Amino acid sequence: MIQQVDGIYPWPYGGRWTPRSSALIVIDMQRDFLANDGWFSLTGGDTAPLMLVVPPIARTLEAVRSAGLFVVFTIEAHRPDLADLPSNKFWRSKQLGRPIGEVGPLGQHLVRGTRGAEIISPLSPRSSEPVIAKPGKSAFVATDIDHILRTRGIRNLIFVGVTTDGAVQCTLRDANDRGYECLILSDATASDVPSHHADQLHTFSLAGGVYGSIASVENFLRVLRPEGAS
Repeated sequence: MIQQVDGIYPWPYGGRWTPRSSALIVIDMQRDFLANDGWFSLTGGDTAPLMLVVPPIARTLEAVRSAGLFVVFTIEAHRPDLADLPSNKFWRSKQLGRPIGEVGPLGQHLVRGTRGAEIISPLSPRSSEPVIAKPGKSAFVATDIDHILRTRGIRNLIFVGVTTDGAVQCTLRDANDRGYECLILSDATASDVPSHHADQLHTFSLAGGVYGSIASVENFLRVLRPEGAS
């Protein structure tokens, strides 16, 4: 089917796609970033703009699962022994008053296996959907996501999650550099400062879509109806 998603350019650039060649990447929708007692909130961050994208992401999840697309979740979470935590990242977290690895209401901050590292319940992964624990912002650094996607023949990636100016843009740019055809859903991604979200979307729009294309949830889901996604 010719993709009819409205964006910087009709996505994907090659004009055709199949559910088997496409995946939804759900970035960092974890309690450490979204819960009121999570690490981000405890550092003074505003979770309200981030929570606004939960319903559109849930709607997107339901649709792509029905259409047969692969789904991958990411979390930012370190090893319990913090062996993968760079000293400069640890230092920066100390300046925020909540060092990574320190015990908080949801367990050790930003550490695998804790309640803080869990995906929030409205978006819970299925058993067949990998959860990639990444030690930094990009899901392509120090993880096996590239191997997982290429093993399945995935070429097209749709991005939702938080934050647009953090892990979303880092992962999307790295995916583009690895040859994946990327699409960001503008109203299923967010930053804690809304203007930062808008600025990042503007950057993505430069040069006719320098890293991929942009669409709304509604326009993307329009092409996932059964008569269009077969």
